[in-house]
This record gives sequence, C-alpha cells and structure tokens, in this order.
Amino acid sequence: MRRTGRMAIFWAMTANLASIGAAYAASRAVTALPDGWRFIQADPEGAETPTLDDASWQAVSVPHDWAIAGPFDPNAKAAGENGFLPSGVAWYRKALNVMPRQGRRYFIEFDGIMERSGIWVNGHHVGYRPMGYVSQRYDLTRHLRADGRNIIAVRADTSAAPSSRWYTGSGIYRRVRLIETSDIHIPQGGTYVQATAISDAQATIAVTADIQNDSGSATVVKVELVLADPDGREVARTVTASASIAAGRTMILPVEVALPRPRRWDINDPALYHATIRIVAADGTLLDDETVPFGVREARFDPATGFWLNDRNFKLKGVALHHDGGAVGAAVPLAVWRQRLTALKAQGVNAIRTAHNVPSPEFLDLTDELGLIVMDELFDQWNVAKTPEDYHLFFGDWHKRDTLDMVRRDRNHPSIILWSAGNEIHDTAYPVQAKAALRSILDIVHAADPSRPVTMALFRPNVTKDYDNGLADMLDVVGQNYRENELIAASKQNPKRSIVGTENAHNRSNWIPVRDYAPFSGMFLWTGVDYLGEANRSGWPNIQNPAGLLDRTGRQKISGMERESWWSDRPVLHVVRNADPAAAGPSTDGAGGPNQPVLPTMIAVATPKPKVALFDDWTPQDRSPHDETIEVYSNCKQVEAFLNGRSLGTLPINQDAAPRRWAVRYTPGEVRATCRDPGSEAVSDSLRTAGKPVRIELKPDAPTVGSGFDDMVYVRARVVDANGVTVPSASHRLHFAIKGAGRLIATDNGSSVDYTPFPSRDRMALDGLAVAMVRGAGKGRFTITATAEGLKSGTVDLGATK
Repeated sequence: MRRTGRMAIFWAMTANLASIGAAYAASRAVTALPDGWRFIQADPEGAETPTLDDASWQAVSVPHDWAIAGPFDPNAKAAGENGFLPSGVAWYRKALNVMPRQGRRYFIEFDGIMERSGIWVNGHHVGYRPMGYVSQRYDLTRHLRADGRNIIAVRADTSAAPSSRWYTGSGIYRRVRLIETSDIHIPQGGTYVQATAISDAQATIAVTADIQNDSGSATVVKVELVLADPDGREVARTVTASASIAAGRTMILPVEVALPRPRRWDINDPALYHATIRIVAADGTLLDDETVPFGVREARFDPATGFWLNDRNFKLKGVALHHDGGAVGAAVPLAVWRQRLTALKAQGVNAIRTAHNVPSPEFLDLTDELGLIVMDELFDQWNVAKTPEDYHLFFGDWHKRDTLDMVRRDRNHPSIILWSAGNEIHDTAYPVQAKAALRSILDIVHAADPSRPVTMALFRPNVTKDYDNGLADMLDVVGQNYRENELIAASKQNPKRSIVGTENAHNRSNWIPVRDYAPFSGMFLWTGVDYLGEANRSGWPNIQNPAGLLDRTGRQKISGMERESWWSDRPVLHVVRNADPAAAGPSTDGAGGPNQPVLPTMIAVATPKPKVALFDDWTPQDRSPHDETIEVYSNCKQVEAFLNGRSLGTLPINQDAAPRRWAVRYTPGEVRATCRDPGSEAVSDSLRTAGKPVRIELKPDAPTVGSGFDDMVYVRARVVDANGVTVPSASHRLHFAIKGAGRLIATDNGSSVDYTPFPSRDRMALDGLAVAMVRGAGKGRFTITATAEGLKSGTVDLGATK
C-alpha cells in the first residue's frame, strides 16, 4: 500500500467515509521505518543476534546506498560494470518497538535490498532473497517479543561481483515499512483493479481481492468497495455477499461496480481514481483495508497500425532508464526522478522502459502522475550468464516467485502498458531452453495480469532464428533491440505480429524507419539519462555510460536538443556550433551528419561516443577567422539564421529530419536562429561568444525545498564572463558551502572521467558547469555559496520546510 504525499487527501477522505456498520479500531496501520537504523560495512559474527552491542555502528536513515560515497577505485572488484565503486557485505539493525496484540499480524516490507539479502527478527531468520530489485514482505508475528523489545537485522551482500552490467548500489536502498493487519488480511499484491467496458457513459470497475485467513478458525467476511474520483469525491460504492474462508486458507473474492462518466487516464490528462477495498467481518468489524490508485484507460497494440491509447494512434517515443540517480546512487529521492521525467517529457518523450529491472513503487507512482507510458521489465538474464555472478545463478529456483511478486505489485499502475520478460536474453541460442523459460514467465504474467501484453527485447533474432523457430511468436508484442529494418522485415513476413523497438540508437537512420512504418509501435532510445557503470569497455577512469538525452544532473544534452526537434508537438528550436569542416556540406550519411557515425550496435551502446564537433557555444578555442557551421535542430517549417544581426538566409525543414546548417566564417559575437512559421516567431535560440571568466552564478531549480528524503533541489553553478555568458573552457574547482537550515547531499558535473567522490564539497566545473544537490534541514532559510580561486563567489538563498 503506497501512502505518498499526493494520496494524503484520499486517506483523509477514506478515513471519514461511513462504512456499512464497520468499526475502524482494527483497520490496517502502515508505519514508515526510515530512521533509527544502525549500519556497518562489514560482516561481523553474531550481527543478527538481539544481544549484539551495535552502539559503535553508524546511525543512518533508509533508503541508504552506502557504495555511492566511494571511493572510486580502478581495482574495484566489480570494476567498470559497477562504475569502479565498492561492493561488499553490510549489515543494518533497528530496534522495533512493537507490542504484539492478539488477532493481529505484523509484517515488515522492503521495496529493495541490494542484494542476496537475509532478514532476522530477534535472531530468527525469516527470509532470504537473491534478487536486489524485488519487493519483499516478511511475517514477523510469531517471533515478536511480548514486551516490545524487538531487533530487526538485515544482511545485504554485493560481494559476489560483478553481478550486473551497470551500477547496482548496495544496502537497503529503497523504502521500508511496518504493516499491521488483522489475522484476516489482504496479502502483498493481493488487490487487482481493472477498468473494462469503457465508454463515455460509464466503465465497469472489476476488483479481485485475495483474502488470507491466518486465524485459527473459519471466518465469514464480505468485501466493501468505494471509488473516489481524481478530486477525491466518492463516486461509487458496493458490497459483496458474505463468504466463509477456512482457517489457513486464501480466498479470492471478486467485486464489480459501475463508474459513471469516467475520466480517462491519458498522457495529456493522467487522471487517477482510488479504490478503497475493505474486508468486513460478519459483525461489521473492519478486518483490513487497502486503497489503490488506478486509471481508466484503453491501451492496445495493433499489427497494422501500431499503438493505441484511448482510441488515439501515436508512436511510443520512449527512452530506457536505469535505476540510479547519478550522484545519489541507487537511493534516489523522488525529486530527482521528478526533475528527470519532467525534463524528458518536455522533450517529447512519452514512454519509459525500466531497464532492465522493475523500478521502485514511487517511480511508477510518478509515471502515473505525470502521464508517462511504461514498459515494465523483469529480467536481464535467465539461465545464461552475462556476468559471472549475476541472476542466472538463481533464475531456475527464483524466477517464478520473483515474476509473480513483481507483477502483482505493479499491475494496478495505469502507466504500465507492456511487460517485458527480459532483455537480450542469451538463452535464445538454445531454443528449447529459451522457449521453456519464456513459457514459464508468460503463464505467470498472463494469470496475474490478463489485461496487458508481454514482450521481450530480442537480441539478434536473425542469428538465433527467433522469427523462424517460433520463439518470437510466443510474444504478444514482438520486441527487438536495434536493427529496425530487421524488425520491419519480420512484420512483413508475418503481418499478424505487433512490433515495438525495445532498444534503439540515437541516429536519424534509427528513427526514420519507426516514424514512417505504420505497424511500428514506437521505440525506446538507449538511453534517456547518462547512468553509472557499464564502463567496462571504455575502462578507467570512465565511470559511466554517457548515452543519455540528459546528463547525470538532468541537464539537456545536444542529443536531447535534436531529439526534441523530432519528437516534440510544440515549436522547438535549438542552435549549436558544429566545428567539423565536413559539416558545411550536405548531410548524406543518413545518421545526422559526419559527426554522428553509425556504429555497430554493441560498440555504440557500450562505449563512450566518439569525440564529436558539436558545441553548445559560440566560443571556439581558435578566435581567428576560420570556417564554422551553425547547426539548428527545429521542427519549424522555416528557420532563419543570423550572425551578429546579419541574416544568413532561411532554410525549410528537411523531410528526413536532418538538421539545418549554415556555413560561415567565424567572427565573435552572437549567432541567432528564429522560427519563421506564422504565430511562432517568438521561438528562437542564440549563442554568444564568452570572454574571460569573472564570477560564479548560482541558480536553483526551485526557491524552496523540504527536509525529507524525497526532497532535493539542484543548485546549478555557471562560470560566466562579465556579461553573464557561460565560459565553456572554465574548469575551476568550485567549493560549495551551506549556512543555515540546509544540507549538502552531493556535488556533480556529469563528467564520465571525474572520480571525485560525490559527497565532496569540491567539484571541477565541466564546460563551465557544476551542480550542488541540497535539501532542507528543518524550517528556515539557508544560503549556498560557491567559491573558486580567481572568481567572484556566487550566493543564493533558499527556503527550507520540514
């Protein structure tokens, strides 16, 4: 059950709704457990025992990723796959003050522990989970002490390395909560809400509730369902007939209600309803309750026309995202995802692929809220390894439970329109084995969620004959990574196949086939944001894969500017400098110009991109007259360019989405490009030549920030000249200091080769830029100051709230 801030109004509303004879004394209680944890990055003997003295351990709050603090080490065991950051065993302990009561159950729920985790309560081992991304719930009831003195101990183990191809983080890196229910309760993921028979007049809301009876006798119950609209008003209510559940058994009870005049969840109007499900005893006592956000929407894939949402046909313009938040590691404040997802959506992105694992619950809450479509991915490997210590060691024993738990947890999110069973699964070289594994996953997903199709990201299917041996046609939607024309050929080979590009490169030659072939549902770029790890091919000191539209700090890159001109529905114009002499000629390579070569797939996505000649400035190192090219990314039909106020002429849009270019002789001053479409003349962009660096300018993303884990603001630093123009050659070491009710979380500059630990207060400017990530420390004001030798310091004042 997710009780985020945006749901507060609904919890207040549901607490006051009059239940049909129900008493509320026994309702479910959910308590977040962020504080009071003790931590040690070691593996001491007896760490699970309740009598251990942990006073010398570090006091921490969770979510907590201990590895992101570093240090970076070229000899790190997990090497470049993990961004040269540390791995190992760590323990967490917490005193849990719970006085168990008769007829009540007590569960602890973890949204993610990385990885191979073990859980103890008062020295009793209650669970183990090898996967680091799956949510876990454990029943503590029979091990709790009557006097309330209870100790939770957690062992998190990333010492088996490398166990992944990207940065995983380490520790209890997602949220933890205590859940108290009646002995008769809804188990984890036990509520499923579907909207069917949708019309403008009404929709049918069909709910199934798993009801588990952990009491010692049969119990008669009924299910009460209350729906609230996006404004929090009750719009429907019903109650089922009574049913008897035997002791120790689980029963699934269905309930339906008509929802009048439904407001559809859509990318432009992400309307969320809430369903409150109450389990009521025969005497009217409330035994358990759960409130689930859901959306009313119709999504489908059509073999002839691609993707449809609410009777609208459009392309999925997607990006893949790993789970790290850059300088904050795997323990990502929601503010980081909000900044990133908002920036991506502003660039025309409408879909997210969770690569290559199920994300945190609050990430999906945010995609629901923002109106972003999601492909929710389950696995990066099945039985065949990609790294020596990865999930292939556990797939045979654990994939059924992991698949079921992940689908049951996420199936109520309206943003999810597609499940992915795996990414570039190497089992496909062994078709019999691959088909058996895929069938196992498909059966589980379809049983737990019959409303959504399943795909997988096929890896070189023409090599392993997936289109000929029947494996591809086991999928509801055929997905393939890269090689868009191969997927088009597979569609033409069998017109009954729905198709989607599950992973795609940034080149124009990758986008045009998707854009122009109607059955192609869309694509997911690799990747949306630069991410830590997968630097094994490039090697030290590279710590990341820089393939994003945004850098690690959420700043738009030039690749994002170009993509925005292709994908945005509003007028877009960006001007950059292309210093490649060959760029002055016509673009004929089909990939975006001579500075964007088409690379073999595995090289293109697993290594830093070749050094290109694109710059977001008009400040070349050579200030003497020489040839330069003004390059413009725009969806305007006509664009006019200027150099120091002199028109260079107007160019029409290119049908193949190629950038428009003007070859000029460099002179310092200002370059400007302006949209000349009627009504869009205000859409323009400019670059100015920078002088000598003079001062630091600070600009926060927001004027106030809260003090909780999910609260965070980027304070963006620029080294500027006397006219306020960013100096791209500036590489000063900036020192950030905070005075007042604020706290510095990390600093960053987005560099692939800066291995300064992220908690450092010092950060080199990259292209004249750096950021400080801050949050409040109580109610009040605080000041952030950035200083550097030879520069006038920058200062900004922010407000902090509790």
